[in-house]
Amino acid sequence: MQDDDQKIIKWFLKYLKSERHYASDTVEAYQISLDEFLTFLNNGGQAKPLVKIDAYDVEAYLTHLYDHHYARNSIAQKVSALRAFYNFLIKNEVVTVNPFAYVHLRAQNRHLPKFFYPNEMQALFSAAKKGERVVALRNTAILSLFYATGIRVSECVTIHLKDIDMDNRTILVTGKGSKQRFVPFSEQLETDLRDYLRESRAPLMTKYHQGHDYLFVNHYGKPLTSRGIEYILDGIIQQSSLTTSIHPHMLRHTFATEMLNNGADMRSVQELLGHSSLSTTQIYTHVTKSHLMSDYQKYFPRNNDSLKPKR
Repeated sequence: MQDDDQKIIKWFLKYLKSERHYASDTVEAYQISLDEFLTFLNNGGQAKPLVKIDAYDVEAYLTHLYDHHYARNSIAQKVSALRAFYNFLIKNEVVTVNPFAYVHLRAQNRHLPKFFYPNEMQALFSAAKKGERVVALRNTAILSLFYATGIRVSECVTIHLKDIDMDNRTILVTGKGSKQRFVPFSEQLETDLRDYLRESRAPLMTKYHQGHDYLFVNHYGKPLTSRGIEYILDGIIQQSSLTTSIHPHMLRHTFATEMLNNGADMRSVQELLGHSSLSTTQIYTHVTKSHLMSDYQKYFPRNNDSLKPKR
């Protein structure tokens, strides 16, 4: 019975990867959600196959998630994965009803995305330049790329040398669903990339006899993974004077926030970020508005005693 469940799950995951062209990290997230649900069903003592569950099982699972204090966003992601799974089974005539079709979670306020201020970015770049030159040049180029383009970490690790046009300063980025877009980059990033390619990547590739075309490499000249990027960024934050944590998405948020704060059109930012919907990009307007309100409260004379006219 459990073997049948695993076969169906593998079938679905293969479909996501080969036909929907989902990124490996996305497919892994779906697998985790399905495995967790399967574990829940089997822990009840009477193992129930995935194709036999009903609304009562769904209700029990949601109660289980709430009782274990899962974040609402996390629950929503799990439900979304399970809904997609059962839609796939309906499409392939394995089941006739999607037990997750009518699950609606209560709405909650979205958290504003975390980002770095300009002085914090300066601290990060100073930290990235520390240490052995070969490593420092690579780390600086990685940080510079995220900051200057706002790309996702999954997009970063799939960049090949042939995707970079130094003359026109553009990168061909492959995003979600294998959708491609051209992203322009700054003169500073061009400098950082050229230094890295010449004095860091080339020596590592030669030393360890590597011949691949991926842009970023590890200490042994092999392609960097998403985990490797996160490890490098963690090292940069530890070398800096900052006490916050870091994630590649924070640099993406920083890019979007700075673009909008400096007058960029929202649709342009949407294109640069590779968002399929403008509503996803609009979350950053809340950040810029909060900045405006903060500055207003701080600098408008009637709100600040030090700025009030003397009588």
